[in-house]
Amino acid sequence: MSQTNNVNELEHVKRTIAASHEARQDFWNTHTDAVMKAAQWMGETVRNDGKILIFGNGGSAADAQHMAAEMVGRMLVERKRPLPAVALTTDTSALTAIGNDYSYEDIFRLQVEALGRKGDLIIAISTSGNSKNVVRAVESAKKNGLRVVTMTGGSGGKLKELGDLSLNVSLGKNSSMIQETHITIVHLLVDLMDRFHLTSDYVKT
Repeated sequence: MSQTNNVNELEHVKRTIAASHEARQDFWNTHTDAVMKAAQWMGETVRNDGKILIFGNGGSAADAQHMAAEMVGRMLVERKRPLPAVALTTDTSALTAIGNDYSYEDIFRLQVEALGRKGDLIIAISTSGNSKNVVRAVESAKKNGLRVVTMTGGSGGKLKELGDLSLNVSLGKNSSMIQETHITIVHLLVDLMDRFHLTSDYVKT
Protein backbone atom coordinates (compact mmCIF):
# COMPACT_ATOMS: atom_id res chain seq x y z
CA MET A 1 0.00 0.00 0.00
CA SER A 2 1.35 3.42 -0.93
CA GLN A 3 2.11 6.21 1.52
CA THR A 4 -0.73 8.23 -0.03
CA ASN A 5 -3.19 5.43 0.64
CA ASN A 6 -1.99 5.20 4.24
CA VAL A 7 -2.60 8.91 4.71
CA ASN A 8 -6.05 8.71 3.10
CA GLU A 9 -6.99 5.75 5.27
CA LEU A 10 -5.85 7.53 8.43
CA GLU A 11 -7.79 10.65 7.49
CA HIS A 12 -10.89 8.53 6.87
CA VAL A 13 -10.55 6.97 10.31
CA LYS A 14 -10.15 10.40 11.93
CA ARG A 15 -13.13 11.88 10.08
CA THR A 16 -15.34 8.91 10.91
CA ILE A 17 -14.46 8.99 14.62
CA ALA A 18 -14.99 12.76 14.77
CA ALA A 19 -18.39 12.51 13.07
CA SER A 20 -19.48 9.67 15.34
CA HIS A 21 -18.41 11.61 18.43
CA GLU A 22 -20.25 14.71 17.21
CA ALA A 23 -23.45 12.71 16.63
CA ARG A 24 -23.28 11.13 20.08
CA GLN A 25 -22.47 14.40 21.84
CA ASP A 26 -25.26 16.26 20.08
CA PHE A 27 -27.74 13.56 21.08
CA TRP A 28 -26.76 13.68 24.74
CA ASN A 29 -26.82 17.49 24.72
CA THR A 30 -30.43 17.45 23.57
CA HIS A 31 -31.96 14.16 24.75
CA THR A 32 -30.68 13.40 28.26
CA ASP A 33 -34.05 14.25 29.82
CA ALA A 34 -35.86 12.08 27.26
CA VAL A 35 -33.60 9.11 28.01
CA MET A 36 -34.25 9.49 31.74
CA LYS A 37 -37.99 9.68 31.02
CA ALA A 38 -37.84 6.50 28.93
CA ALA A 39 -36.01 4.70 31.74
CA GLN A 40 -38.71 5.89 34.16
CA TRP A 41 -41.41 4.49 31.86
CA MET A 42 -39.56 1.17 31.70
CA GLY A 43 -39.48 0.98 35.48
CA GLU A 44 -43.17 1.88 35.74
CA THR A 45 -44.04 -0.79 33.20
CA VAL A 46 -42.19 -3.50 35.10
CA ARG A 47 -43.50 -2.43 38.51
CA ASN A 48 -47.07 -2.49 37.19
CA ASP A 49 -46.66 -6.04 35.85
CA GLY A 50 -46.38 -4.93 32.24
CA LYS A 51 -43.81 -6.07 29.73
CA ILE A 52 -41.50 -4.37 27.26
CA LEU A 53 -41.73 -5.33 23.58
CA ILE A 54 -38.75 -4.34 21.42
CA PHE A 55 -38.23 -4.64 17.67
CA GLY A 56 -36.38 -3.40 14.58
CA ASN A 57 -34.64 -4.69 11.46
CA GLY A 58 -31.03 -5.69 10.83
CA GLY A 59 -28.71 -3.94 13.26
CA SER A 60 -31.77 -2.59 15.05
CA ALA A 61 -32.99 -6.17 15.47
CA ALA A 62 -29.65 -6.94 17.11
CA ASP A 63 -30.12 -3.95 19.42
CA ALA A 64 -33.63 -5.17 20.30
CA GLN A 65 -32.32 -8.62 21.18
CA HIS A 66 -29.40 -7.13 23.08
CA MET A 67 -31.74 -4.99 25.16
CA ALA A 68 -34.10 -7.85 25.96
CA ALA A 69 -31.13 -10.01 26.98
CA GLU A 70 -29.86 -7.32 29.37
CA MET A 71 -33.28 -7.33 31.07
CA VAL A 72 -34.04 -11.05 31.18
CA GLY A 73 -30.47 -11.76 32.24
CA ARG A 74 -28.53 -8.99 33.92
CA MET A 75 -26.43 -5.99 33.06
CA LEU A 76 -24.60 -4.05 35.81
CA VAL A 77 -27.00 -4.42 38.73
CA GLU A 78 -27.81 -7.80 40.24
CA ARG A 79 -31.56 -8.43 40.22
CA LYS A 80 -33.70 -10.65 42.43
CA ARG A 81 -35.73 -11.73 39.42
CA PRO A 82 -35.62 -11.36 35.63
CA LEU A 83 -37.56 -8.58 33.93
CA PRO A 84 -40.29 -9.13 31.31
CA ALA A 85 -38.76 -8.01 28.01
CA VAL A 86 -39.34 -9.64 24.62
CA ALA A 87 -37.53 -8.98 21.34
CA LEU A 88 -40.03 -9.56 18.54
CA THR A 89 -37.17 -10.31 16.15
CA THR A 90 -36.25 -13.79 17.32
CA ASP A 91 -39.13 -16.17 16.54
CA THR A 92 -38.20 -17.34 13.05
CA SER A 93 -41.35 -19.42 12.66
CA ALA A 94 -43.56 -16.44 13.44
CA LEU A 95 -41.51 -14.07 11.30
CA THR A 96 -41.45 -16.33 8.26
CA ALA A 97 -45.06 -17.46 8.58
CA ILE A 98 -46.36 -13.90 8.88
CA GLY A 99 -44.08 -12.71 6.09
CA ASN A 100 -45.19 -15.55 3.84
CA ASP A 101 -48.91 -15.62 4.64
CA TYR A 102 -49.47 -11.88 5.03
CA SER A 103 -46.62 -9.44 4.40
CA TYR A 104 -43.16 -8.62 5.72
CA GLU A 105 -44.69 -5.29 6.73
CA ASP A 106 -46.88 -7.16 9.24
CA ILE A 107 -44.23 -9.23 11.03
CA PHE A 108 -44.14 -6.94 14.06
CA ARG A 109 -47.71 -5.67 13.92
CA LEU A 110 -49.26 -9.10 14.41
CA GLN A 111 -46.90 -9.92 17.26
CA VAL A 112 -47.70 -6.60 18.96
CA GLU A 113 -51.42 -7.30 18.59
CA ALA A 114 -51.00 -10.84 19.90
CA LEU A 115 -48.75 -10.06 22.86
CA GLY A 116 -49.28 -6.40 23.70
CA ARG A 117 -51.65 -5.31 26.44
CA LYS A 118 -52.46 -1.92 27.96
CA GLY A 119 -49.72 -1.12 30.42
CA ASP A 120 -47.01 -2.61 28.19
CA LEU A 121 -44.26 -0.48 26.68
CA ILE A 122 -43.12 -0.60 23.05
CA ILE A 123 -39.55 0.27 22.08
CA ALA A 124 -39.44 0.62 18.28
CA ILE A 125 -36.04 0.97 16.63
CA SER A 126 -35.38 2.19 13.07
CA THR A 127 -32.37 4.24 12.01
CA SER A 128 -34.39 5.89 9.22
CA GLY A 129 -37.61 6.09 11.18
CA ASN A 130 -39.43 4.85 8.09
CA SER A 131 -39.16 1.04 8.24
CA LYS A 132 -42.63 0.02 7.11
CA ASN A 133 -42.96 -2.99 9.40
CA VAL A 134 -41.88 -0.93 12.42
CA VAL A 135 -44.17 1.99 11.52
CA ARG A 136 -47.14 -0.34 11.02
CA ALA A 137 -46.56 -2.03 14.39
CA VAL A 138 -46.30 1.33 16.17
CA GLU A 139 -49.51 2.57 14.56
CA SER A 140 -51.28 -0.55 15.82
CA ALA A 141 -49.76 -0.21 19.28
CA LYS A 142 -50.97 3.38 19.54
CA LYS A 143 -54.50 2.40 18.49
CA ASN A 144 -54.52 -0.19 21.24
CA GLY A 145 -53.36 2.20 23.94
CA LEU A 146 -49.76 1.07 24.36
CA ARG A 147 -47.07 3.58 25.23
CA VAL A 148 -44.32 3.86 22.58
CA VAL A 149 -40.68 4.97 22.69
CA THR A 150 -39.01 5.34 19.29
CA MET A 151 -35.27 5.20 18.58
CA THR A 152 -34.37 6.75 15.23
CA GLY A 153 -31.78 8.84 13.38
CA GLY A 154 -31.48 11.63 10.85
CA SER A 155 -34.83 13.35 10.34
CA GLY A 156 -36.52 10.71 12.52
CA GLY A 157 -38.90 9.79 9.70
CA LYS A 158 -42.50 8.84 10.44
CA LEU A 159 -41.64 7.25 13.77
CA LYS A 160 -40.44 10.50 15.30
CA GLU A 161 -43.99 11.84 15.36
CA LEU A 162 -45.76 8.54 16.02
CA GLY A 163 -44.11 7.71 19.33
CA ASP A 164 -44.93 9.12 22.76
CA LEU A 165 -41.22 9.75 23.29
CA SER A 166 -38.61 10.19 20.55
CA LEU A 167 -34.91 9.34 20.95
CA ASN A 168 -33.56 10.64 17.63
CA VAL A 169 -29.85 10.75 16.70
CA SER A 170 -30.25 13.62 14.28
CA LEU A 171 -26.59 14.05 13.30
CA GLY A 172 -26.04 10.37 12.49
CA LYS A 173 -24.78 10.33 8.90
CA ASN A 174 -25.57 6.67 8.27
CA SER A 175 -27.12 3.62 9.93
CA SER A 176 -23.81 2.50 11.40
CA MET A 177 -23.20 5.81 13.11
CA ILE A 178 -26.76 6.02 14.40
CA GLN A 179 -26.52 2.49 15.81
CA GLU A 180 -23.33 3.42 17.69
CA THR A 181 -25.40 5.89 19.70
CA HIS A 182 -28.42 3.57 19.89
CA ILE A 183 -26.49 0.86 21.70
CA THR A 184 -25.27 3.41 24.26
CA ILE A 185 -28.89 4.48 24.74
CA VAL A 186 -29.91 0.83 25.24
CA HIS A 187 -27.26 0.28 27.90
CA LEU A 188 -28.07 3.50 29.74
CA LEU A 189 -31.84 2.88 29.67
CA VAL A 190 -31.43 -0.50 31.34
CA ASP A 191 -28.87 0.82 33.83
CA LEU A 192 -31.00 3.82 34.81
CA MET A 193 -34.09 1.66 35.17
CA ASP A 194 -32.25 -0.78 37.45
CA ARG A 195 -30.64 1.88 39.63
CA PHE A 196 -33.39 4.47 39.94
CA HIS A 197 -36.77 3.09 38.86
CA LEU A 198 -37.07 -0.40 40.33
CA THR A 199 -37.81 -1.23 43.95
CA SER A 200 -36.04 -3.68 46.22
CA ASP A 201 -38.57 -6.28 45.06
CA TYR A 202 -36.63 -6.42 41.80
CA VAL A 203 -33.02 -5.49 42.56
CA LYS A 204 -30.62 -6.23 45.37
CA THR A 205 -29.73 -3.24 47.51
